[in-house]
Amino acid sequence: MAQGGAASRLGVRDRLLTLWIFLAMAAGITLGAVAPGVADALNSVAVGTTNVPLAVCMMLMLYPPLAKVRYSELPRVFRNGRALALMLLFCAVVGPLLMFTLATTLLGDHPDYMTGLILIGIAPCIAMVIVWNGLAGGDAEYCAGFVAVNAILQVLLYGPLAWLYATRLTALVGAPVVAVSLSVGDVAGTVLFYLGIPFAAGALGRLALEHARGRDWYEGVLLPRVSPVSFAALLATIVLMFSLKGRQIVQLPLDAVRIAVPLVIYFAVMFFASFAAARAAGFPYPQTSSIAFTAAGNNFELAIAVAVATFGLGSGEAFAAVVGPLIEVPSLILLVNAATAMRRGLSWPVLGEGER
Repeated sequence: MAQGGAASRLGVRDRLLTLWIFLAMAAGITLGAVAPGVADALNSVAVGTTNVPLAVCMMLMLYPPLAKVRYSELPRVFRNGRALALMLLFCAVVGPLLMFTLATTLLGDHPDYMTGLILIGIAPCIAMVIVWNGLAGGDAEYCAGFVAVNAILQVLLYGPLAWLYATRLTALVGAPVVAVSLSVGDVAGTVLFYLGIPFAAGALGRLALEHARGRDWYEGVLLPRVSPVSFAALLATIVLMFSLKGRQIVQLPLDAVRIAVPLVIYFAVMFFASFAAARAAGFPYPQTSSIAFTAAGNNFELAIAVAVATFGLGSGEAFAAVVGPLIEVPSLILLVNAATAMRRGLSWPVLGEGER
């Protein structure tokens, strides 16, 4: 690795993402304290139960990552059934169960924060995983294929999984159940609205624009122009959310620490367990890295969207979801350094022709 580690290879915006999120939180707190009427006015602009400013921000958050996915790589990923199966085992089974266990064990006295973490655990990453995998020298095409698979599965399964984990399984283990009703239909509708629309725009837009202008123009010109939109929309969402916290904001730093603890445990366990499993299965380093970072990351944009739409802007569920990217960035940078160290320090099989 180049001197300075993984963080030095990120752009200024990504390297300082944690700082920007803190600043957005501070801006939201200031807005809520100095001009509470502005936050109330924004919250009142709604169609039914959908807050229009938040809906716009969240769709803008999700479109650029989904536009980056190379959907044409899906057939190549499906040809390597073992790699796909291992990734899905961790993303669809191990990850949700691990986060559910951590949330109900460590945050059982805060049902709202517990539910927010559960919503994170059932959403595999479809965006920043590409950055982390690239920094670690993983297989870019496999990572893109995994992202495409997870994006499709989230459109189809996130709603039922949210209903299952956040209501039925919490009651089954004796954990507190949130008072707000969370039906399959409600959450599925939210996911279809917030993820389905940008998913369709990303997939169909890529197909049409690559056909019209070519991949080099699409990835070299268009994507760099639209990528900052997701970052700006994320910060705008955080400002709006924190503007509604009011006097409770004094309690948030300690609450954020409580939420951070299970998140850090989750990132570490998911990464090292999936990395070890992939290596034990005989995968070369590039594929092992892709599997591990796909397993460790989460789609916080979707979790924030569902939490806000289902529980409200000022809810504990939404706060828990927004703490996620604050903790993910420094955690995953450390894991990038760990991955590159293991690449150098361990022996790896040679990539076979049929696995390329």
